[in-house]
Amino acid sequence: MKKYCLALDLKNDEQLIAEYEIWHHQVWPEIIESIKSSGISGMEIYRAGNRLFMIMHTSNDFSFEQKSLMDANNAKVQEWELLMWNYQQKLPFAKPGEKWVLMENIFSM
Repeated sequence: MKKYCLALDLKNDEQLIAEYEIWHHQVWPEIIESIKSSGISGMEIYRAGNRLFMIMHTSNDFSFEQKSLMDANNAKVQEWELLMWNYQQKLPFAKPGEKWVLMENIFSM
């Protein structure tokens, strides 16, 4: 099993943040299925202010590239991502086209 941590910002607007959280209390079943079928066995998202932190537990053969291909070919995932982009904004240092930014582990005990 592998673990990945990623970060993303929300637009700094209390109403939008509240709406985003509501969406994440009722995630569409097709989105949950796409997450599971890509090799992600567990996912958590935490928030501090408008900063999001995601922890993903995946199978050893999980691939971000394969997940992206699967997502690109799934109309429901594309609809969800477009909807979520109304609430999200990229991190200032994100590369072009990059949404969630993979974090580097700098300490582990």
